[in-house]
Amino acid sequence: MRGDVSDAVVPAALVPGPQAARGQRAAAVFDGDWTLVAVDQASADLLGRRREELAGRNIWIALPELAGTIFHSFLLHARSVGERVTWRGFYPPAGCWLDATAERVDDRLHVSLRRSVGPVPDGPADPAAEAAEYDRLRFLAEVSEAMTSTLDPGESVATLADLVVPRLCDWAVVTVLGDDGGPADEGRAHRDPARLADLDLYLGGRVRSSNDDNPMVTALLTGEPIHLPTIDPALAEPAFGGSEEVRAAWERLDPASITVVPLRARAETFGVLGLVNTSTRPPHGEMEIATAVEVARRASLAIDNARLYGRQLAVAETLQRSLLTPPPQPEGLEIAARYLPASSTLHVGGDWYDAFQQPDGATLLVIGDVVGHNVDAAAAMGQIRSILRGIAYDRHEEPARVLTRVDAALTGLRIGTLATALIARIEQAPELAATGRRILRWASAGHLPPLLVRADGRVELLDGDPQTLLGAESTRSRSDSVADVGTGDTLLFYTDGLVEQGRTGIDEGTARLVDAVRELGPVPPDRLCDALTERIVGRRPDDDVAIVAVRCHPRDGAPSRDGAPRQEGAPAAGR
Repeated sequence: MRGDVSDAVVPAALVPGPQAARGQRAAAVFDGDWTLVAVDQASADLLGRRREELAGRNIWIALPELAGTIFHSFLLHARSVGERVTWRGFYPPAGCWLDATAERVDDRLHVSLRRSVGPVPDGPADPAAEAAEYDRLRFLAEVSEAMTSTLDPGESVATLADLVVPRLCDWAVVTVLGDDGGPADEGRAHRDPARLADLDLYLGGRVRSSNDDNPMVTALLTGEPIHLPTIDPALAEPAFGGSEEVRAAWERLDPASITVVPLRARAETFGVLGLVNTSTRPPHGEMEIATAVEVARRASLAIDNARLYGRQLAVAETLQRSLLTPPPQPEGLEIAARYLPASSTLHVGGDWYDAFQQPDGATLLVIGDVVGHNVDAAAAMGQIRSILRGIAYDRHEEPARVLTRVDAALTGLRIGTLATALIARIEQAPELAATGRRILRWASAGHLPPLLVRADGRVELLDGDPQTLLGAESTRSRSDSVADVGTGDTLLFYTDGLVEQGRTGIDEGTARLVDAVRELGPVPPDRLCDALTERIVGRRPDDDVAIVAVRCHPRDGAPSRDGAPRQEGAPAAGR
């Protein structure tokens, strides 16, 4: 049996047309593979299709919305019995009540349909059949709920495998293809936990084949379910690759029959669900296959959503990495930086950091936060970061002057966004080099104040005038703040995601940060960044977090990359 698992939305055309008048009898004939070998116009009208869309086509491909309905169950039941059966019920895709009669003649199923009036009348019912149908629908509802609980592709395929075992099979394999056509995610489950090692051994050691006889490959190529009531040993032979260990694992798994259902969404077949029964369980019947098709249909859209989310996430992370480059390591300075995205976004946001050396040898540090989240904020952040970097490197200016020029550029270029930012310049003129002292000069555009951790463990909050945000088009002048930094001191710059974690107010969050830094003491910058994120943020940040830590070391007189001694903050040539 083959079928399609398209997730196409039921079109408005499924409302019965004028030729499907109430009381008119319609007829259709299906062969053993559920191909419509004969269909009249009245049936086409009832099913909301043109006659040429149905004739000669597999019913599961021509009418994917049929899967999982009570009418679907009626057809499967009619195929399995040797006498005429009738059904009256509501058919949701067509939005009407149907009277149906079906009878199997040899391998063909003859079906007559008529549009009926009103609800199903009271009458004798089969309690066992009703209970089985209720149980099946409840299972399908559980599948829908479980599959929409995650956007992780690996977790999605694992969930699907766990759902179908042992309900539909003894063991299962779910394979989802990547963009390169190779397996990207694979899930597996076995009803006997003791056999999971054999399943892992077989899946890990098998030789994948593109042979058209392989049911997995066939389901991928055709987009239709494949059912093998028995498994020919010769079919599995190529997968062993001459490995007796893999062969032995396969034999212990005792595969006797298999049904392979394609995973298909948005007109693309991107994976397969393999349902395997052992010799202790009979091959799948028509109803089990139909249930598997419906399970795959529901799961496919959820898995595809996870795949699309994963692709967006990869693009977003690539964008973020391209914008947040590793900091330099100037002579005498040790710089560490961290960026953590908010757990509710696509791993991108408006927080950023930057660090680079200016032509005169000074080191410039930048940290900022664009108002907003997600890709829009990341795009605006990229623009502001590039503008600020270009302006700051262009000439030797104080941080306040740099912010003023950036503000003018944002206004003139109509960037149309607001952002906080702090620019800090670490200078060491020749006369300070002998003492190990440096000058920190910074200006803030509404950003949080930096922390200075002295070599003896004292923590100072470097308060200064925060001034207005970038992009606010304020006419207020900006000013610099200055502090002395000694050997062994550490500077910490951060965004509000670090202090407001857990919906904490800024004052309370800042006090928490100061206490954490004080407890950690004068640890190396990398360890300081990691310890703060672990203690305060954890694995699920409420907001984006950016951190930059700078440790000042004694100058060792080592030459710079061009071979000449470096002097931080010394006047550049031609200035």
